[in-house]
Amino acid sequence: MPLPVVVEDVSKTYGKVKALSNVSFELNPGELFGFIGPDGAGKTSLFRILTTLLIPDSGTAHVNGLDVVKDYKAIRRIVGYMPGRFSLYQDLTVEENLNFFAGIFKTTVKENYDLIKDIYSQIEPFKDRPAGKLSGGMKQKLALSCALVHKPKVLFLDEPTTGVDAVSRVEFWEMLKRLQKQDIAILVSTPYMDEASLCDRVALIQQGKIMDIDTPKAITKRYPGQLYAITSPNMYQVLLDLKAYPNSVSAYPFGDSVHLHIDDKLFTLDHLESYLHQKGHNVFEISKIDAGIEDCFMNLMEKHPAHG
Repeated sequence: MPLPVVVEDVSKTYGKVKALSNVSFELNPGELFGFIGPDGAGKTSLFRILTTLLIPDSGTAHVNGLDVVKDYKAIRRIVGYMPGRFSLYQDLTVEENLNFFAGIFKTTVKENYDLIKDIYSQIEPFKDRPAGKLSGGMKQKLALSCALVHKPKVLFLDEPTTGVDAVSRVEFWEMLKRLQKQDIAILVSTPYMDEASLCDRVALIQQGKIMDIDTPKAITKRYPGQLYAITSPNMYQVLLDLKAYPNSVSAYPFGDSVHLHIDDKLFTLDHLESYLHQKGHNVFEISKIDAGIEDCFMNLMEKHPAHG
């Protein structure tokens, strides 16, 4: 049985911009796989190639054993795609949008209602409302219902939670976990590092290159050296002084603290404290912390500097 997605050395260039550079990965059956990276990292280009909307410059990509270039018509019948921007018909009602998408795939809402009922039941009270008049969270649920109405084998979700409130984000990921149990392989992209821990595996992507692929736990376990969180009333100056600290690999703002990366076996906290005192910082707090996905991303970016 073919894997839901197999990508080998896919590259895509727009003029002088290299959107994807030799990207390779596999999506396993029933897996929830996340592409994590900032805007411009290449996530949307990859999703458009896999949903047959773009042709790669080089490399190969297969969805359920079908070639994305040669078998594009067959692929379109078996995938669900939720693009980053809300792309449903704004002036059609919720119900009309759903019926329209079901009709395209020669099915009915009734036929696959079991698959979407958890999601659709939340927006059904608004079924006569034009899609353009829905809130962000409701639009998201409608778009997901439309992407699922034909019971796809692979679901592609490009930044589905961008611009959606925190409660709707949590609800959305709960829905994805339930969909996994329906035997659908899911590929999702997000700029939110905190969503990485909700995936079975993740690929960290920056400027078209995959920097690491593994389970979130395995990636964070590989973080080299020690990580400290430092808070101070004078955060800006502390950041500048920590960047200049001789033992530091990097220092960057993180919420209300600065994360300091040290990779030196001889390092002591006393040395850091006396350094900060010398720099005129008398009030500060230092705590040793475990690295998260965002810390790993920052560290990998140091190793993969930006190309021109």
